[in-house]
Amino acid sequence: MPEQRPASLAAMSDLRTPWCIHVVATLRIADHIAAGTTDVAGLAEWAMCDAAALHRVLTHLASQGVFVETTPGEFALNDLSRELIEPSLRIGLDLDAIGGRMAHAWGTLLTYVRTGRPAYQELFGRPFWEDLDAHPDVAASFDALIGPIGHGIPNASFEIADGWEAVSTVVDVGGGTGALLGELLRLRPHLRGTLVDLPRTVGRSSDIFRASGVTERVLTVGQSFFDPLPSGADVYLLKSVLNDWPDREATALLARCAEAARPGGGRVVVLSGVSEEERARGVEIESVLCGGHHRTLPQFRELARAAKLEVSSAGQQESGYFVVECRAGRS
Repeated sequence: MPEQRPASLAAMSDLRTPWCIHVVATLRIADHIAAGTTDVAGLAEWAMCDAAALHRVLTHLASQGVFVETTPGEFALNDLSRELIEPSLRIGLDLDAIGGRMAHAWGTLLTYVRTGRPAYQELFGRPFWEDLDAHPDVAASFDALIGPIGHGIPNASFEIADGWEAVSTVVDVGGGTGALLGELLRLRPHLRGTLVDLPRTVGRSSDIFRASGVTERVLTVGQSFFDPLPSGADVYLLKSVLNDWPDREATALLARCAEAARPGGGRVVVLSGVSEEERARGVEIESVLCGGHHRTLPQFRELARAAKLEVSSAGQQESGYFVVECRAGRS
């Protein structure tokens, strides 16, 4: 295929604009303008920052098409800057929350490329998951980012082999604050579910389950999913979890699912993080943060076998998911 050339390599490598966007998102400048404060002095007072420095940042962003400087020192929103008011975008830009961790983590990319291992701990003092445990506010923003605020209501319309009719119990392993499980139970009233994630995360699930109307049909278990899982369920669901972990940890998680699955009938269902064949993929934030990565189906089969699982079906669905199902393999 023909080579695609950027308009300007210098422009693409200039970090000024993305950092300015992060800063104004963190300071909620678009919100203040929308509320009626348009002059730099007033904006700086609301945001508790230096007016001259803020003016330079906003003037640069206006020159790039973000905001409009109507007169010197007066700013208005345009279509692009209005997006900064949307929680789904802002949460990933906020330097005081998980957005700051992700933004700064890109500074460790050179070490990651040289070694193939994340260097997050060199910058923040701990590996990514331990850092979240040590900073509850950042962890809460991460839960929000991967939950409905950041990603909207998840699509739970995927199918499984032989249909859902014979399934009565589902364990959502690493299911965050429960958005997918809540929607799955809402669509299929005969199901009962269990959400497994860290205590601080499942503790934020009650509002989601209440909004889905499934509170009476769901249990929450606050624990590491590397510890033994609740046993005997029909389906163990892993959505966008395995791609957060290197092979060793991903295999250990699959092994926990395998030992917990209902004997003779339990299965492990994987959504996202696996594709049928190799295709070009750019570097993704989970690789830089924690060493996780997307896997092809052949690569996943190897992990599954190491965890004593066998892939029983796999394929792309109209739901948009590539769904992989596993059952207990050799002992």
